[in-house]
Amino acid sequence: MTEAPLLRTEALVKRFGDLTVLDGIDLAVQPGERIAILGSSGSGKSTLLRCLNFMELPTAGRVHFHGAPVGTAGSRGEVRYRERDLADLRRRIGMVFQQFNLFPHMTALENVMEGPRTVLGQPRAAAEAAARAELARVGLADRGDAYPARLSGGQQQRVAIARALAMQPEVLLFDEPTSSLDPELVGEVLRVIRALAEEGRTMLLVTHELGFAYHFATRVLFLHDGRILEDGPPERILKTPREERLQQFLARFTEFGF
Repeated sequence: MTEAPLLRTEALVKRFGDLTVLDGIDLAVQPGERIAILGSSGSGKSTLLRCLNFMELPTAGRVHFHGAPVGTAGSRGEVRYRERDLADLRRRIGMVFQQFNLFPHMTALENVMEGPRTVLGQPRAAAEAAARAELARVGLADRGDAYPARLSGGQQQRVAIARALAMQPEVLLFDEPTSSLDPELVGEVLRVIRALAEEGRTMLLVTHELGFAYHFATRVLFLHDGRILEDGPPERILKTPREERLQQFLARFTEFGF
């Protein structure tokens, strides 16, 4: 691809005390790419997503969005971040979590409307119309008046996706969006994500659903010990991995085959 990256990290490091979770991540995300991120527990997958939309501040390195570095470098090399700038960036880089994080006292429609109303300052009528459209997009046009407690886990996660879409993000991050769901509910969420992918959206997805990753992704990353160990098209990464650690990781998913 010759187009400039939409999102790029440069030597990204994240430490929690003495623990280094991300150890020099260089990553360029092109517009329209669908990237599946794989790795064992503790490899840094979720932390990488949280640093991309600055729910976690990087310890070192830089994130670039539309070619511009986020934050201002100080005289000693430190990077300063203004909350106003980060809030704008989080609006443009949406995130869907493992847990749905819906407001229990709000209906599905009100949950989806909340961001456009409070963050974007949309009039109520416009926010409601957009929220209804996003609920319809995820197959929940008839559930707008339902409270989260009356929705299944799959429905709650689809409301969470609609909530992210209502903010009109340029990039969508999914942090293991099906890991909290019963197996029979996983498919309904993955179908929504697949439909969004077919719209040409730029998406990064942390997942253990290898079959879905194979069909969904244009590119697969494998993280190990906070580093990108392999990076390439799903056909190669998932069928002919080069690194022994990735071979071991993939073998665990076929060890108990039928």
